[in-house]
Amino acid sequence: MRYKNAADILPTHLLEALQQYTKGTMIYVPKSSSRTGWGDQTGLRKELDARNKAIISGFRSSRTIAELAQEYHLSQAAIKKIVYAK
Repeated sequence: MRYKNAADILPTHLLEALQQYTKGTMIYVPKSSSRTGWGDQTGLRKELDARNKAIISGFRSSRTIAELAQEYHLSQAAIKKIVYAK
């Protein structure tokens, strides 16, 4: 990201309005486009949510942490994080 002088880019009325608030400080103006969330474009987020719900369901139906870890090829610590998450 390169530094640009606001006087070279912005209309005078907008520059004057900004100067009332900032007066010589540097500000960052983010893009207006919104980004998609992690895994939203590929569908991975939905797959992981479905997997986690299945793990929780299995745990609630008396399956052990060790059994679930082996079935889903995850560590027992990862299964515990999923099962005990708030």
